[in-house]
This record gives sequence, structure tokens and C-alpha cells, in this order.
Amino acid sequence: MKHFLTAVLVCISLAASAYTNNYKDMEPLKLDVPEMKAELAPVATENFDLHSMALEAPEAKMDFAFFKSRTNPGTKAYKFMDDMTFVGVPLFIAGIIAKSEKNAFKQQTKHSLVTKFKTGIDDYTQFFGPAAVVGLKLAGVEGRSDWPRLLASAGMGYGIMALFVNTIKHTAKEMRPDGTSANSWPSGHTATAFVGATLLHKEYGLTRSPWYSVAGYGVATATGVMRVLNNRHWISDVLSGAGLGILSGELGYAICDLLFKGKGLLRNDIPGMASVITHPSFFSISMGIGFGTRDFDFNMKDYGWSDDLHLKFQASTAVAAEGAYFFNPYIGVGGRLRVKSTPIKGWDKIVDFGWEDVDYFYNSLEADEQKALDQNLDNVDFIIESDHLTEFSGDLGVYFNLPLSDRFALGSKLLVGRSTMQELALDAQISGQHSYKASDPTDNPTGDAFDYSWDYFKVKGNNSTKFGTGISLTYAYKQNFSWKVFLDYDYTRKTYTMDYDFGGLYETLFPEDYAALTPQENKEFKEATSASQSIKKAMHSFVLGASFAINF
Repeated sequence: MKHFLTAVLVCISLAASAYTNNYKDMEPLKLDVPEMKAELAPVATENFDLHSMALEAPEAKMDFAFFKSRTNPGTKAYKFMDDMTFVGVPLFIAGIIAKSEKNAFKQQTKHSLVTKFKTGIDDYTQFFGPAAVVGLKLAGVEGRSDWPRLLASAGMGYGIMALFVNTIKHTAKEMRPDGTSANSWPSGHTATAFVGATLLHKEYGLTRSPWYSVAGYGVATATGVMRVLNNRHWISDVLSGAGLGILSGELGYAICDLLFKGKGLLRNDIPGMASVITHPSFFSISMGIGFGTRDFDFNMKDYGWSDDLHLKFQASTAVAAEGAYFFNPYIGVGGRLRVKSTPIKGWDKIVDFGWEDVDYFYNSLEADEQKALDQNLDNVDFIIESDHLTEFSGDLGVYFNLPLSDRFALGSKLLVGRSTMQELALDAQISGQHSYKASDPTDNPTGDAFDYSWDYFKVKGNNSTKFGTGISLTYAYKQNFSWKVFLDYDYTRKTYTMDYDFGGLYETLFPEDYAALTPQENKEFKEATSASQSIKKAMHSFVLGASFAINF
């Protein structure tokens, strides 16, 4: 951390030194009114083509002048906080809200979100933004700033992010979902990715083409999703990390705008505003809170439980990437990718039932069998593989836009897609030594150590077709960029299946006795110690949220 902050200060010092040494060589801004007259049209046109038109850029010349300051004529200074959108604030707050909804689990219970998805790509995609900026800069594609000002802005943004993230991590001490360390919230990978995306957005998205912003924020969002799928972060970690990343990047540029004013600027923002009337096509990254039908009832008294199982789910957290291409100001086609995670209320009750089964099994044994277990059984535990019901969905459909003014528009959509759900799962884990048989506790055939786990309880939903609609209000706050507030509704009918297996305990402890069962005895044993129930449920889901959109 010390080395990083030192590097940031060095970059800022070098930048400041470069500006000071080159100040006398800078060309003054020509703002005289006579120069705006019609007879100077050729000069104005040249400047417009050089600094405004993304498709008519001058011939690129490789740029390695890392410490040489220069300012293009005609560029104006940015005001302090002029480019602040504060989009990071609601994202960070959403992470806090989602974090507060987590359930507290028993101390003896390890809880983790386990999926088969494993990748190391997110370790690299977090650096996509700065890599793209440096690559474009070295290739001679002019962005917002020269090298010294770019290094200062980037260093300031990353420094603020590192200070925020590390301070919160070591204060909150949130356990990661895989249980490896207590520094989960907020996500450092996601924060790093969104600082880089903001860097690319500021340097090239605002000054050349919004598609640079689409690429930067799209890859950053994918990085956050991969952190969740890799079982390294909760949804709340990613939301807060994204918010801190955007906020830090914008603060870094705001502070440098205050310090350096007009020095080192090469391009201003693209002139004019892509109105929601004439350019409703968009790409957006959204966050929302979901609510709706979220309860299931399973009859468990017939299987020895003290009560039936009632699953009640809390408000969910939804993150989505969405885009649409409009043929005219009113109608277009597009799609949405969304991850929605819903925490279960009272998950510890299922763990309690598990311990009831263990006690029932132990008390059903003879005294010598109990003694043998006490001597040879090392550990019995329940591992929560998934404490959230997580839905992954993809939708395609028709989008509608109704302009209200140059800055406001109402939107709607009709979508159809597929819904895939990650199961809720509780594994039983047991370890010890096979030093006896249930039929003869004094027998010691092997003494082999064992460490087994099996699916004790899980709930899963089938893949299903879903239908959706929604309404949104768009506010275009700047050229090519807008805010959206929305309320989405989705409907799907799913079959939810509950599988329960208490018999795995006997099968694990007494493998030889279990293997000796006849087919009929095995069937009767399964019927007595396991259960499977399915229910069909019509699911009505609402998501209320906000998104940051790029119009093109």
C-alpha cells in the first residue's frame, strides 16, 4: 500500500513538474470574438474535425512522450466536479443494503456458495480499462489528456480506490463465500475493473466514441459477475466494489481538473447531445432490488422432522446488462442478461433439522455402538453449499420509446427468455475411522480413515421459459449518456424439487453393512431415510432499480 501511494505521489509530482516546465511553451487559448466570424470558417472547421469527429481523426502518430506536457489549442478547461455523475453512490449503497440482508449462520456451520464455474479470466479483465487506454495512447490515438495528466488522473483514481477498499475490507472483515478469508466486502477486483472502465470512459468514451465506454463498463461488469460465479464474492461485494470504482475514478479526474485546469488537455467532449428523442438506442448496466412470490412449503413431518419446512425468501439483488437498437425514435429490438440472487430466511432451521437427525440416529444405537462411535468418529458437520436462490436469465424482445422532451423519455419492453437457477444445497460431512460394524461393534476389520460428504438437503428449480415487461423513465444528462429508473416485471412457472437424504449417514458410517443389504432391503431403507417432493409454482417477480446508459 505504501509503495502504491508513493508511486501515485511521484506521478502527480512529475506531472506537475512537466506542466510547470512547459508552461511558457504552451499556446494561449484564442477566445476572441472576432475569430468566431464567418470569414474564419476554415480554421473552425479544422479544429472541429481534429477534436470532435470520431470518424475523421488525424493520422495517428505513436506517442511515447510520457513526461512531456502539451496542450492542444482550442481545448477548454474542465470545471471541478463538471464530469461527476455520482452513479457510484447508489451502487455502493445497494451493496450495503444487500449485505445487511445476509443471514447469520451458526458458528459450527461453514457456509459457502459453490458452483462448477471456475475461471481465472477475472484476474486479467480487471485491468482491461488501463490496458486499452495505454494501448490507444501509445498508438497515437489522442484522448482527453496528455501523458502527464493521464498518469496523474489514473494514479489519483486508483489511489483513492485502494484507500477506500482496503480501509473498508479491514474494518468490515466480511468472510468470503468460500470461507478462505475475512476480506470479502467490497470486491477489490471489481473496484479495480470499474476504475479502469471509468478511465477509458473519460479519455475516449466522452471524447471520441461512446463505444469505448460500452467496452470498458461491459468488461468490468463481466469481471464482477465472474467474481460471484467463482465463489470469491457475494453480490453485495460486487455492487459496492463497482460503486467505489466508478466514484474513485471520477474523483481522480475531478481533483486533477482542479489542480491542472486547462494544462495537458488534448480533446474536449464530443459536441452536441445524443437526445433520447433522436438516439434512443442504448447499452446500460443496471442494479435493482427484486421482490415478489418467494415462499415454498414442503411436508417434512412424515420424515421425522419436528415441523414442516417453510422456505421464505427476502428481497433479492439484481444486476443486469441490457441494450437495444432502435430503428426510429419509437421502436427497436434488444436483450438483457441478468443475475438475481435471493437470500433465504431461516436457513439455520434446516441445519437444526440436520442435527436432530444426527441425534435421532445416535440415540437409536445400542450403548456399545455409541461408545464405538465416540471413540472413532472425529467430526460431523453440515456445509451450506448455497444459501441463496440465484437466477441467471437471458431475454430478447421488442423495446419502445416515447419522447417527452429533449432530455426525458418513457420506455417499455416485451421480452421472452430462459431462466436457469442455482440450487440451494446443504451437504453433510463426516470423518473418522472404519473400525467396527453396526452388526458387531467389537469387530475391527480395517481401521481405515474416511472423510465423506453427501447431499443431505437441496432445493432446485428446472430451467423454464419466462416472459417479461417493464417501464422506465430516461433522463439524458450529457451527450450520449443517460440515467434510467425502471420497474421490471417477469413471470415464469417452475417446478421446484426438494431432495432429502438422511440415509447417507448410515451408508457412510457402516459401508459394509449397507453393501450387504438385499435389493428389497435397500429399497425399503431408501424409502425410510430419504424423500423427494416437487411443487409447481407460478413466480411473479418485480425489480425496481436504476441504470447508467450509453446512448448511440
